[in-house]
Formats: sequence, structure tokens, C-alpha cells
Amino acid sequence: MFDGYDSCSEDTSSSSSSDESEEEVAPLPSSLPIIKNNGQVYTYPDGKSGMATCEMCGMVGVRDAFYSKTKRFCSVSCSRSYSSNSKKASILARLQGKPPTKKAKVLQKQPLVAKLAAYAQYQATLQNQAKTKTAVPVEGFSWGNYINSNSFTAAPVTCFKHAPMGTCWGDISEGVRVEVPNTDCSLPTKVFWIAGIVKLAGYNALLRYEGFENDSSLDFWCNVCGSDIHPVGWCAASGKPLVPPRTIQHKYTNWKAFLVKRLTGAKTLPPDFSQKVSESMQYPFKPSMRVEVVDKTHLCRTRVAIVDSVIGGRLRLVYEESEDKTDDFWCHMYSPLIHHIGWSRSIGHRFKRSDITKKQDGHFDAPPHLFAKVKEVDTSGEWFKEGMKLEAIDPLNLSAICVATIRKVLADGYLMIGIDGSEAADGSDWFCYHATSPSIFPVGFCEINMIELTPPRGYAKLPFKWFDYLREMDSIAAPVKLFNKEVPNHGFHVGMKLEAVDLMEPRLVCVATVTRIIHRLLRIHFDGWEDEYDQWVDCESPDLYPVGWCQLTGYQLQPPAPQTSRDSQSSSSKQKKKAKSQQYKGHKKMTSLQLKEEFLDGEEYSFLQGASDQESNGSASYYIKQEP
Repeated sequence: MFDGYDSCSEDTSSSSSSDESEEEVAPLPSSLPIIKNNGQVYTYPDGKSGMATCEMCGMVGVRDAFYSKTKRFCSVSCSRSYSSNSKKASILARLQGKPPTKKAKVLQKQPLVAKLAAYAQYQATLQNQAKTKTAVPVEGFSWGNYINSNSFTAAPVTCFKHAPMGTCWGDISEGVRVEVPNTDCSLPTKVFWIAGIVKLAGYNALLRYEGFENDSSLDFWCNVCGSDIHPVGWCAASGKPLVPPRTIQHKYTNWKAFLVKRLTGAKTLPPDFSQKVSESMQYPFKPSMRVEVVDKTHLCRTRVAIVDSVIGGRLRLVYEESEDKTDDFWCHMYSPLIHHIGWSRSIGHRFKRSDITKKQDGHFDAPPHLFAKVKEVDTSGEWFKEGMKLEAIDPLNLSAICVATIRKVLADGYLMIGIDGSEAADGSDWFCYHATSPSIFPVGFCEINMIELTPPRGYAKLPFKWFDYLREMDSIAAPVKLFNKEVPNHGFHVGMKLEAVDLMEPRLVCVATVTRIIHRLLRIHFDGWEDEYDQWVDCESPDLYPVGWCQLTGYQLQPPAPQTSRDSQSSSSKQKKKAKSQQYKGHKKMTSLQLKEEFLDGEEYSFLQGASDQESNGSASYYIKQEP
């Protein structure tokens, strides 16, 4: 904060005792202006205290303006909030990295520097743990450049309750100050400087060093949850020097006055931010756990699978009978497609028994409480019945909402659904939805919301009319009151960017955009791909993630298709479309034919062979219209 100050171990005259000193660091050239911090109080050569951080709310301000003699709080309100025994005990215990106890309130008598030192040590431990998680770079793609060059906006982290920090993101926003490495410096040691958030995009923040004002030449993107971003005061607690960037060293002779002015009233990250990040990235599912998961070759049944790996809450499941571990399936741990062992039997769902008669060594059943809970429903009164008609998202063509029929009513509110006009004779392509699922809708939903409804394949009376169809089929519509009409305040807007799973190839997480919102239903477009590959997804789907999720968790992000690919798509669009759809659907169907002969009857074989003929006939539309 001042010129010519090259010592990094000055004593403080504020809240710490006189015999305490900071950890020594490598000496720096005396010509560089350095900001020296003891505890969370900025100290000047004359020994007077400069700035402080409120121990309750994290507000940074001039120390003399803080409340009470100890200057520990920015206001009377913060002082009173802190004084409650439970709050005091939890915060002080957190600073020392210990669980709160009845004796924790006594710890507040310790010098502030001692508390912060304990907290810094705990943070260092978390950072060392974080270093083991290496991000997977995407060659040639940068979210920051992509957003800047196109003026995109990203969905906020608070839209994704299942993602790390999704429920405790707080008020992190533009203007928040942080301490980050100073890359505009020629020193051999790692030094830091204060930066402000200029723009937020999911987990990523565009940062600008303090002192650059409107100069964006050295702005840079950084993952807020990364190990190199810290709350203001972290350098003080860790004994790290704050050094202004070389480009602006000449701008001010009194860095002390500059920072006092700039940081007064500013917000910073909570002191336990990195702890919360670490805790939110702990996942209960572990390798070798056994689960029941949908059989990707026959949607009507489940199979036993083993958790092979866990990345960011996403599970790579290997079917138990796969000897070479290549027959796998990816899903999130909160996916409705996975269940505890015994689930299928308990509700009457079809299940493929494994040829393996006993558990392999080291494998164990995942506890039932780890799985996503469904809302309880009352089936004693009016309820769904077999044969009732409804509208449903086709799990084999997620861009389409189709005419569907309830084929079987299971226990606990689960239903087996079939897509009209495309069903196998033995029901091997039925799929299971819960009655509260956001993927099923009452008759007329698409018409009311101006969504193109996909009629039964081969149905000749177009345009499709529900009234006529119900009369022809001698059927009735499922009562509207039985469907889930809950619409959360999700926070998504059209045009927002995010990272989304391609559910037709669920190992892939892609750059995506929200293109339409119908109540809680989102239309997800994969950037660089044709509209026909769009997918309807619920706003609370665990397969949607904030921008920067892949970088944070170390998952591979699939970038948008390059411009050359887009040009070639437009020149030979139909060939490209058919190739992609056949690659996934054809493989699935052929696998089902090869694996099990029990489904090989004439009717089903004819259906399977013709399944990939379902194509879009209008690329300008968001919705796929099925040709008869």
C-alpha cells in the first residue's frame, strides 16, 4: 500500500498480541509498492490501523468507522447477530476448522490473528485436496471468449440446485472483490492483487484488477470456485503479499489511500467459501456400489449395474454382466433412471435378472436413502388407469412430445407409458414415468402452449385432433387434475447459456442454450447442431449445469460444432441428420436384437428396423413433425 516497504513481518498494533508475528516470505524488491496486512487489518508504516473486515457479514471498510472499541463489526446489527451463542460458536469453530461445541464461545477471546491463522491453515488443507482434481481443458474453446464475442448471458448458479454451490451461492454478483494471483508481475514468487467481478457467467467471473478503472486490457476469466480465488483478507491470514500490477504501478503513489477508497463498503466472498465449495463437491455414491438402472437396450426393464466412477455427481455405471466393463450407462446420481436394489420388485417393474448369482467381492448395495425421492401420491381415489391417453416426451426422441397411452399402472405412483403408433407388440419399448414426472402432460397441453404434437406414426387424419382420436380409439383422456402442475421459480430465461447432457448420448456434456420456456419445461439447443437435436428438459433436471461446471469438476466439455461443420450441415443437411439419428437409435435397436432372442418376433423386428425412419421435415421449426 506504500512505496519502498519491503518487510513482510511487521507487528500489528490492533487486535493481535505484540509477541505474534506472521510467517516469513521471500523478500521482494524495495522499489515495488506492497500492501502489508496483519490479520484482516491493513497496517501502515506508522503503525495505525487502516481497514477491517466485518466478522459477521464480510463487509470491508475503514477500521475507524467500524462499530465498538474492538472494530470487529461494521454495524450494531452485525454485532448483535454475532453475539448469539449459537452463531458465535459456529463461526469461531468454523474459523478453526472444528465442529462447534459448547466451549466454542470461549474461543472468541483469542487474538483475531490466531483465529484467522487457524482458518487459513484449514483453507490450505482444502486447497491441497482441490489440487488433486485436475480440470479437463477443451482445446480451442473458451467459455469466456465465447460469451464475450457474442454478448451471451449464462444461467446463474442458483438455477441448478443439484450442482455444487447451487443452494449456497449467496449474493455473489458483479462488484464483489476478491484476491487473485497477479499475473502482470515479473517477480519470481507468486504474488496477489485485488480484483473486482465485472461479469458473471455461471461459475466463471470476468475479473479486473483494482486500479484499471475502465481499462479492460488485462481482464481475465476465472472460475469463482477455483483454488486461486480468495476473499479479501486471505492474503493477510496466509502471509501472502499484495503487489499492484506492473502496468499501473505508476498511477498512484499512495496505494493505501486508493484501496481504502475503493474497498470501503465493498463486498467480498464469505470467509468459509472454499470450505463450502469443497463440501458441496462431496458425493455419497462410491465406486463398487450396486444399483438398479434402466436397461438402455430395453427401456421397459431395469438391470443391476455397478458404480464405476463418480465425476461431479455423474455416475458411470457398468452393467453387472459386462465382463470387459464396456457396457456402461451414464447418469446423474439424482436421475429418475436409477434406484436402489429391490426397487423394481417393490413396485412391479420389469427387471432383467443377472446371470451372476452372487455379489462379486467388494460390491455392495447402495443405501436407499441416497436416491432421489419422488413426491408421495394418493392413489386411493380417482387415479390413472390402463388405456388412458396423455401427451409425453418420447425418451427415444427427446425433441418430440407425442401422443401416448398408459399401458400399465405400477405401485407407488409409477406408470408404464407407450408411444402410440410406435410400440413393439410385447411392450419392450414401454418406459416408466412417475405420476408427478414433468415429462408427461394432459391431453391438450401442446395445443394450449403452441407446441407441435407428434401424432401416432401412420395416423392419416391430419391435422391431428384429440377429440376425433379419442373417439376413434374408444379411449378417454387422463384427468388433468392428476398431473403435476407445480411450476418453481426457476430463474431461467430464453437465450441463457449452460452446459447440458445430450440425453441421447448421456456421456456427453455440451455447450447449450435455452431457446424456449413453457412453464417448467425448457427447450435445450446444442450449439452448432441442427434444431432437430434439441431436447425438452425439466427446469430441475440434474442433467443441466452452470457454465464452468465441466472445468470445476474435471468433466470433458463438448464445444459447439465449428463453422465449417455448420456449413457442411446446411449443404447436406438430411444426410447428416439421418447419420446421427441412426448412429444412436440403430445401435440401440441392433444391440437389443443381438442380446436377447426373447424379443425377436416378426412384429417387433419390423418396428425396430423402421425406427430410424422418424425424421424431421421442417428444420426451421423447434419441433419435429412426424411423417405418416
